[in-house]
Amino acid sequence: MCFLIEELQLLIKKGYVGVPFSSGVSKRGDIKMRIVPIASESLGVRSLAVYIKTRKDNILIDPGVALGPKRYSLPPAKAEIEKLKLVQKSILEFLAMANTIIISHYHYDHYTPGANYENKHLIIKNPSRNINKSQKRRASKFLKDKNYTSADGKNITLKECRIKFSPPLPHGEKGTRLGFVIMTMIEDKKKIIHASDTQLLNKESIKWIIDNMPDTLIASGPPTYILKHTWKSGIKNINRIIQETDAHIILDHHIIRDKRYPRFFKELEKEPSTFAKYLGREETPLEAYRKELHMIEKGEKVKIPFRYSLSSL
Repeated sequence: MCFLIEELQLLIKKGYVGVPFSSGVSKRGDIKMRIVPIASESLGVRSLAVYIKTRKDNILIDPGVALGPKRYSLPPAKAEIEKLKLVQKSILEFLAMANTIIISHYHYDHYTPGANYENKHLIIKNPSRNINKSQKRRASKFLKDKNYTSADGKNITLKECRIKFSPPLPHGEKGTRLGFVIMTMIEDKKKIIHASDTQLLNKESIKWIIDNMPDTLIASGPPTYILKHTWKSGIKNINRIIQETDAHIILDHHIIRDKRYPRFFKELEKEPSTFAKYLGREETPLEAYRKELHMIEKGEKVKIPFRYSLSSL
């Protein structure tokens, strides 16, 4: 069953989606801001796509989705491919509803090149500065014949909602070859920061988050499945954010590719949510269990920590 199209669209219109901020509710009962996680590793795909409904605007951040081409030397399992198809449809549905589209960088799990961006306010990572060659090529092709605003380091006010963008920051650790991303803070009574793929690993990103004191932080955790040393630095940095801001943290994306992510969460001073947990859904980290999924699809009996069937996706 796909939860992300019919049900969530209905809930958005009715105003019941997400965990509302208790102090963001007016005397009339109007919810000021809602967060709708759309896609991520805890929901079975590579993404950090989020739909945020403010009082007067519908904002979609990083409308992209992908699968890891190889994991454990294996291609995506059938379950991952079917999930990808569902989420691609979901993202296009949310993109159609959104007025403002924000793209933090040009990896395919953060934007959809062939989608319809007509009549959208497109706010993006600067396509020519502080960008590596592969992303620069992608950005040039993507932005052809499009109107857009480069966001790096800017403050923008839209429909009484303030949006603040970080300067370009490393995609992970300082010196990475993966290029740069921008973080987004949306302020409409409360503050939400979408930290994109900073992975909470570089000092500049941690400082920017703490300086802006978010009520909710949405972020990719460190890629501990490939860079083992990022476990320790990730724990240290996230605990510092918790201590300094006491923000509600929604942590997903790279960290969920590591089967050990529940243990990582327990080492933090305040346990975060994943996208799935925020939505009240079962976590289905399909990529982390790709090897087991291939075995199941061959008819072998293997234990995995979530319910599995193609019809349940």
